[in-house]
Amino acid sequence: MIDFHEVLDPSTGERSLEVPVSGPALLDCPLFNKGSAFPDHERRALGLLGLLPPHVGTIEEQVARRSREYRQKTSDLGRHIFLRDLQDRNETLFYRLLQDHLTEMLPIIYTPVVGDACRQFSLIYRKPRGLFLSYPDRAHLDTILSHRPHRDVDVIVATDGERILGLGDQGVGGMGIPVGKLSIYTLCGGIHPGRTLPILLDAGTDNPELLRDPLYLGWKHERIRGAEYDAFIEAFVESVKRHLPSVLLQWEDFAQANARRLLDCYRDRLCSFNDDIQGTAAVVLGVLLAAARATGVKLTEQRLVILGAGSAGTGIADMVVVAMQSAGLSAAEACSRVWLVDRHGLLLADMPGLTPPQQCYARAQEHVPGWERGADGALTLAEVVRRVRPTALIGVCGQPGVFTEETVRAMAAGVERPVILPLSNPTSKSEALPVDLLTWTDGRALVATGSPFADVVQGGRIHAIAQCNNAYVFPGVGLGVIAAGARRVSNEMFLAAARALAEFAPTAWDPTGALLPALAELRRVSRQVALAVATEAQRQGLAEQITPEELARRIDARRWEPRYLPVRQRGAVGS
Repeated sequence: MIDFHEVLDPSTGERSLEVPVSGPALLDCPLFNKGSAFPDHERRALGLLGLLPPHVGTIEEQVARRSREYRQKTSDLGRHIFLRDLQDRNETLFYRLLQDHLTEMLPIIYTPVVGDACRQFSLIYRKPRGLFLSYPDRAHLDTILSHRPHRDVDVIVATDGERILGLGDQGVGGMGIPVGKLSIYTLCGGIHPGRTLPILLDAGTDNPELLRDPLYLGWKHERIRGAEYDAFIEAFVESVKRHLPSVLLQWEDFAQANARRLLDCYRDRLCSFNDDIQGTAAVVLGVLLAAARATGVKLTEQRLVILGAGSAGTGIADMVVVAMQSAGLSAAEACSRVWLVDRHGLLLADMPGLTPPQQCYARAQEHVPGWERGADGALTLAEVVRRVRPTALIGVCGQPGVFTEETVRAMAAGVERPVILPLSNPTSKSEALPVDLLTWTDGRALVATGSPFADVVQGGRIHAIAQCNNAYVFPGVGLGVIAAGARRVSNEMFLAAARALAEFAPTAWDPTGALLPALAELRRVSRQVALAVATEAQRQGLAEQITPEELARRIDARRWEPRYLPVRQRGAVGS
């Protein structure tokens, strides 16, 4: 465990970094390494003379050098590998490069390119990052957690790799997701990179390609299920509580069968949330609030059809219902305005195997008399859209092209400005292409997507296509929870985050604008989300009661910036 301290000089207000290593070991620590930017006096004091080229550079020079090298890469996966290699050598430079080119590089380090990186994980693996907790090592979880790179951790992102984006079971390759998410925590939320910890819970894999692959780096065994799996997760949570009792844990990319129940089981035992359920829902709610402002149709008057009734779909439905109740509707009235459709058609109350979250939205047969059914007896998406005439159509099913021209035109026939959100990612899983949605609606649709798409020129004007990226919410949620010292993460805190996000949407001042702010605004958005979340935590009695001014000061004090600090070795004269 390599520890470090940032020291504040009270006379100058300058911060410096005290490190426990020097010489080549210092250059091998990405959190401490400044490369050619080590000044001469630090090179002498830290045993670096002769280990670096003689020119003392600046971080701006290094960014220019790395930018040029980045643009020489010929594929997005190659660019992803290049950036991850840079992170493993010099974290400060990595984040400064991303900060200076955020819009361009965010899709490379996360969606959609991270999906390919997860698939290729065993081939592109280079250097350890985070912790791998494998089921065969379940008796040694305390030992593994004691091997974490840094003692103090504010945020853990953990996955078992079973439902990576829309790609399914990627086994140990799922580690690309926690690594990517935590990069965004730092990049957008300002969480110190040395206080984050990615974790892969290796419970095996049911992906036959991985089980056959001689180069696969994970545990080559079918996934454990049932009591064995639950005991493994329980042991993990208990170990985290022993080692890091105040940490914020984000559950990420767990399969539908586990995502909701793990959240419900542990949210009151450990400060934790599920970004696929709650983070996605908050971003979508922020988009719907922005759309309501643009269309003049209040949230309480919206009719939503959601294609995909898994953890993401039910999470969106639940968040919308909470918001509608906050705006004055009863729970029954709010639920009646949301329609869920899955691969078996519209959810009906007499369907076998419905989960408790799905049951809240299932319709009784008497509510759909005379509706036309498909050959298999299901009430199809097209029929639901024709009958419900939704104001918003949301896709989280992972099936490309299912928002057909017929369905979209039927929706547009009944709504002046339809809101259409094909949210599945990566790009290959999108329910529709924005250009088609705008063509089929004569340019009237308000569109936001899960993966990045270029703006669309239609009807003589440019339509900005917002990306419903969870990066708009979870970094600010994490920052707010940490700064406030919140003990739990509530649904109301995500509702506060959604409202804060909606205030940044260009539709706030331009009804024809995008439904989300530009990605370049993410750091500013994250700060306001953090303030909203922390304030709500205080209101609910989940955090220490301090003044708004002190709360804002704490948030700003927590925001790490990618700049080089003076470095000195611990124990050196003057330390």
